[in-house]
Amino acid sequence: MVSKQSIALLLAVLACSQYMVQGVYVVSKAEWGGRAPSWTVALGNYLGYAIIHHTAGSYCETRAACGAVLRSVQNYHMDSLGWPDIGYNFLIGGDGAVYEGRGWNHMGAHAAEWNPYSIGISFLGNFNWDTLEPNMIASAKELLQDAVNRGQLSSGYILYGHRQVSATECPGTNIWNEIRSWSHWAA
Repeated sequence: MVSKQSIALLLAVLACSQYMVQGVYVVSKAEWGGRAPSWTVALGNYLGYAIIHHTAGSYCETRAACGAVLRSVQNYHMDSLGWPDIGYNFLIGGDGAVYEGRGWNHMGAHAAEWNPYSIGISFLGNFNWDTLEPNMIASAKELLQDAVNRGQLSSGYILYGHRQVSATECPGTNIWNEIRSWSHWAA
């Protein structure tokens, strides 16, 4: 006879192994109070580019504060710009959490003609003056590795700051100075 403790242990092991298979934990839209998209466009696999941004707005350090900032960004993108959803695939808060934007396999609206060929990752804040913390850097690198492991990005992808593909100061000086030392960054 199988005990309740054995079943509980088995379920815990399965849950942990599922987490490890899926990679980095992403806070879902439902968890941060995001709206459903009005429509989506599929995004291919083995993409050649990842583009790094900042929202150029409020910085946040807690799940609750980041949720409020995310809802504000999504409202701006959907209600003011007329987009079907928040523009980025993923966003990273000052708490180090990775938040779902458009998510995996959905084309973003973050870098004009680069959208079909890239994923867009944005840091919440204005990184001309906000500080990029080590937990945020680690989360971004883990997310990029997860994208490769999932087949969303090719293993030889190129990393750009938004300013390399558009006339903008995005992703802010502090992020710009950081990402230029990352392994996939290209001049």
